[in-house]
Amino acid sequence: MFCLCVFLQLAALERQIFDFLGFQWAPILGNFLQIIVVILGLFGTIQFRPRYIVVYTVWTALWVTWNVFIICFYLEVGGLSKETDLMTFNISMHRSWWREHGPGCVRRVVRPSAPGILDDYSYVSVTGCIIDFQYLEVIHSAIQILLSV
Repeated sequence: MFCLCVFLQLAALERQIFDFLGFQWAPILGNFLQIIVVILGLFGTIQFRPRYIVVYTVWTALWVTWNVFIICFYLEVGGLSKETDLMTFNISMHRSWWREHGPGCVRRVVRPSAPGILDDYSYVSVTGCIIDFQYLEVIHSAIQILLSV
């Protein structure tokens, strides 16, 4: 149990870092809660605190549901679209960090040439990715589900 909790913590921490880099606030909140509840679940198991174990069990079901939603979101199942600002609570236009920084991706910044557009505003062109960002997000969620089950 201890070893599994360590893997859960490391996977959640890794995911938390990449969600922070993409300013995705909904997953950041979920990852934070996952880290806290895994600590409580580990403590509850070691100290045999039934309430903590029940909280951990309920949270695990919610965590698996959240990760299934993430998979459906990035695969655009059932009318969901990865182009929406749902993951950022409609606060910003940030997207997955993997969109521009995935393995093999070549990121090119293109400055707009139209007059009146701010100099610090630019368009980003990404080409040559070995694996698309949505599949990386799906893999992350699938790993979370496998570790939870």
